Amino acid sequence: LIGNHSYSHLNFNASDDTDGSRKVTLSDFEADALKNEPLIRDYRNFERLFRYPFFKEGDTVEKRDGMRAFLKDHGYRMGRATIDASDWAIDARLKKRIDVQPHADLSAYRDFFLQHIWERSQFYDSLAQRVLARPARHTVLLHHSALNALFLGDLITMFRKKGWTPVDAEFAYRDAVYDRQPKILPAGESLIWALAKESGKFESELRYPGEDDIYENPCMDALHL
Repeated sequence: LIGNHSYSHLNFNASDDTDGSRKVTLSDFEADALKNEPLIRDYRNFERLFRYPFFKEGDTVEKRDGMRAFLKDHGYRMGRATIDASDWAIDARLKKRIDVQPHADLSAYRDFFLQHIWERSQFYDSLAQRVLARPARHTVLLHHSALNALFLGDLITMFRKKGWTPVDAEFAYRDAVYDRQPKILPAGESLIWALAKESGKFESELRYPGEDDIYENPCMDALHL
């Protein structure tokens, strides 16, 4: 399925843009989401699913609930992921290595990538089982990148070998969990993370942000990636 990820990839939770310009308002974000729609709506697999950039869904009640109401009014469901990860951080390291050594052996990046995604999948699946008291039809956050161009097949093979069954997005999003609207602030992160946060029962397990390069960089540094 092809969903809407906004036009400018703004951080809806940020008080101010990184360059010091004015904060991203609700009206800014609404307009940016609509600006993207004409570019994708004529594709055969377009679906009215919206995924927030950076998994940030608003840092105030007004922004959080205002955008949720706006999306509902425009026929959108949330295109959330249950398993968050930092494949983008690994990809950035891989591309730097290729720039310096075009014929470098990239197997260490593959191995770290597979281990990282598996570890995060285990964490979020365990959390889902406890929050929902049932399995979830998971969606995994992955990016269009050189890393995934090279190793997505290996990732799917890994999941299959470990007993997981790939399902298509349409089937996954029919799971009722994707209609849940966690009332937390700041809003966002993985859907499972947000539901766990809302419950108030998993504070010792939840870091903020849920995933970021700051968690993976020390490991990659140690491996000279």
